[in-house]
Amino acid sequence: MQISRNGTRASRRAPAEWFTGAVRMDPLFQPDPPARAAGVLVTFEPGARTNWHTHPLGQTLIVTAGLGRAQREGGPIEEIGPGDVVWFAPGEKHWHGAAPEVAMSHIAIQEAEDGSTATWLEPVSEAQYLGRD
Repeated sequence: MQISRNGTRASRRAPAEWFTGAVRMDPLFQPDPPARAAGVLVTFEPGARTNWHTHPLGQTLIVTAGLGRAQREGGPIEEIGPGDVVWFAPGEKHWHGAAPEVAMSHIAIQEAEDGSTATWLEPVSEAQYLGRD
């Protein structure tokens, strides 16, 4: 058994090349091989969001607070809130983030394949984020 105590893992700002707006990442767990799953608590300020991206083995989001948005390529923008669980299939192009006026936090769980958990793509435009594209 291993217990990771609260406060022992430093918060960090999410990389600007992968996100729009203010986003904080709090690591929860990293895999110990042969395990591949990692988890992070991500907090998006209002209007903040990821770039479009994919995950080689999929991704699960568990919304913990606030109000957010998620969209897969070609699909509608979906509103997500506390208690909602979102699954993105392997290779599914998508984005997620906060609502325009409300912050949102979620736990993101993804597995690594060949050392990579994500392929980061282009930013989500303001028109795409607002559903006008």
